Amino acid sequence: MLAHHFGTSALPRAHQLEAWRAWYDTIFDVAPEPPSNDDFVATNSTWTVPGLTLSRVASPPNTVSRTKSVIRHNAVDHWVITLSKESASDVTTRGISFEAAPRTPFILSFGEEIDIRRRQEDNRLQLLLPRDNFQAIAPVVDAARGMALTSAGGRMLADYILLLEQNVPGLEADSADRLSNALQAMLLACLAPTSDRQQAARDQIKLTLMERVRQAVRRNLRSPSLGPAKLCREAATSRSQLYRLLEDEGGVARYIQRRRLSESFAILCDAQSTLSIGAVADMLCFSDASSFARAFRREFGMSPTDVRAATQAGVPPAPPPKSLLGPGALTFSDCLRAA
Repeated sequence: MLAHHFGTSALPRAHQLEAWRAWYDTIFDVAPEPPSNDDFVATNSTWTVPGLTLSRVASPPNTVSRTKSVIRHNAVDHWVITLSKESASDVTTRGISFEAAPRTPFILSFGEEIDIRRRQEDNRLQLLLPRDNFQAIAPVVDAARGMALTSAGGRMLADYILLLEQNVPGLEADSADRLSNALQAMLLACLAPTSDRQQAARDQIKLTLMERVRQAVRRNLRSPSLGPAKLCREAATSRSQLYRLLEDEGGVARYIQRRRLSESFAILCDAQSTLSIGAVADMLCFSDASSFARAFRREFGMSPTDVRAATQAGVPPAPPPKSLLGPGALTFSDCLRAA
């Protein structure tokens, strides 16, 4: 895997914008939004694996355009799938204009004129896909380009791209080699779903749904209403699908309890925390301190009092290496090996 990082923060203010323009030279024209001569602090990290590139960009508001002149100077024939985290994107291509809300992916072709305006500071992810490497699914990708992907499949693709951001920088070589095939299966399942395509991408879909559930549980650890109904709403999944996802964990309630116990362990290992053990139990929605202590000892083989005492003595214990994924859960590399 080839990794590269470029940033303008170390440059003199007067040179930052020109350096950023030079970084994108022959690919995009870049203009600040609104036009300004102020500083332009931006970063771009890229990871290239066989067949594709993942790019992570942070920049001030700006407009990027790929004009006929730019296309003539660099006729690179790639698709780009963009997911902006904070800013809406005003996009014009092929004579069509649309707005993509934050966290809504959209697909464009470098072979066509493009104009993208971002009205506020933004962090975004981009997947750059050489057409030759994804020729087998070209009709599906082309049919989806030039629009905001707001369907359930689009939301699934957005979550999968966020999962790529977490995992691609640390991929080992054998997994990186398989990423292109895994992504191709996922694109087919998200952009033109059929039962066969969803079955082919079942591991990628399962991993993406599991990440949705993890995020939803993390956001709601201190909410007494956290349960199957809330998780289904926030993870955009059905109750039966949720139960299948967490079956290896012992069920929904068991999974939530383990996450809460893990959070309590971290709090009790924090020497700066002044919360009593009873307050920790109450904050994480255990019915009382006694039931919390029993569950804590079953999970970690020690009591909350033991952990607090060790922390105060300057030797906070490490929790046993239990996976919060469950004994039969897939890892990201598992999904790539299955592709």
